[in-house]
Amino acid sequence: MEDDSVKLLRECNAGIKMGISSIDDVMDHVQNDGLRGVLKDSHDIHCRLGDDTHKMLINYHDEGKEPAPMAKAMAKMKSNFKTMGENPDCGIASLITDGCNMGIKSLYRYLNQYPAADDKVKHLTQEIIDTEEKLQQSMRPYL
Repeated sequence: MEDDSVKLLRECNAGIKMGISSIDDVMDHVQNDGLRGVLKDSHDIHCRLGDDTHKMLINYHDEGKEPAPMAKAMAKMKSNFKTMGENPDCGIASLITDGCNMGIKSLYRYLNQYPAADDKVKHLTQEIIDTEEKLQQSMRPYL
């Protein structure tokens, strides 16, 4: 059970780091104040969830893992490309929506892959999924 809990927490923590990095990458390009506010709020929530996963990892005597360097580089390139068009807010909303989709799918896959994880870890994972689904929905007006 502890092994599944640690593995699930590592994936949650790495995914949250990717999400924070993606939001950071686009914030300077946001033109709409409403979109900026949604992204700022989401950034704050992601930071709190990252802290929560990190604390749980420490309780398991694990330091977590970083997102794959290639994934971070590709995300950075994609964000640079999406923000260069005529409507950067639409590109940003599309990029964030795609990131949420990937995060949601990955987290459900990890929940299935690590069924023996502790219930608290599963609950935190579901909270992260719920957060991603809300962020995804909040991007729709900007697409």
